[in-house]
Amino acid sequence: MCGTCGCGQPDDHVTYKKPSDENNPEHTHNIEHEHDHEHDDENHIHHHHHQINHSHKHDNIHHEHDHFHEHEHEKHNHEHEEHNHDNNTHSHSHEIIIEQNIMLKNDKLAERNRGYFEAKNIFTLNLVSSPGSGKTSLLERTINEIKKENNFFVIEGDQQTMNDANRINATGAPVIQINTGNGCHLDADMINKAVKKLDVAENSILIIENVGNLVCPSLFDLGESKRVVIISVTEGDDKPIKYPNMFMSSQLCIINKMDLLPYVDFNVEKAKEYASRINHHLEFIEVSVKTGVGMDKWYEWLKTNSKK
Repeated sequence: MCGTCGCGQPDDHVTYKKPSDENNPEHTHNIEHEHDHEHDDENHIHHHHHQINHSHKHDNIHHEHDHFHEHEHEKHNHEHEEHNHDNNTHSHSHEIIIEQNIMLKNDKLAERNRGYFEAKNIFTLNLVSSPGSGKTSLLERTINEIKKENNFFVIEGDQQTMNDANRINATGAPVIQINTGNGCHLDADMINKAVKKLDVAENSILIIENVGNLVCPSLFDLGESKRVVIISVTEGDDKPIKYPNMFMSSQLCIINKMDLLPYVDFNVEKAKEYASRINHHLEFIEVSVKTGVGMDKWYEWLKTNSKK
């Protein structure tokens, strides 16, 4: 479990796959866990039922394992003596407060990532948004239209599936998919491992498409050069004040799906004003990935910032 946001993200459930991988193992785990307890003042009766099903697929060989465990525990008698001093009963409680920066490990690794990217001249973007704002579509069009002038590498982040990695792979850009399982964000350690597997070249542009979520990804520095938050006109124009941390930590806000603006109740200027309240340095670009309107401004921003 993530120690910061509480999402279920143990390291052994995070996977890294390239579309070119021919033999990707598939794992399915079903776990049932039951307990029956009866308590009275002196006796305890326990009944435990555990059922674990595993399904593994490796190299066209399918294995299934069923495990059934049932435990019954006999009654236990517990007696506790009263803690008494000179006919006076005392109750003791101890409170230990430990303060630590729970983000320290991630931040240190993020700085290592950033140092590596700078040394190799790898311009790195962290794309963040709600699900469905158009991150993958923006990437597809961007790579297809300016890949002759730029060397793109992509890291895709999703809880499950290779769908987005397969879409990027069709553009010809090297890509790796990180599946986070129950995790709701990418972190610096995942990026560190993915970059090694992807073998990102020097003098390139690395684009990280984070898990669709405006909350937890805002807390995790990945070592990126710039963070780009994407919203669409099909969302509420009050997104910036509902999710201020994401807009505070971003350098660019792309407002997508402008072709749908006549059909939705979205005030572009109000959305910009809300975001500027939170971060007055935030830049804005309005685009329609579908029609291509505004994409030239995005490409110019990418060119200008990647050369700094």
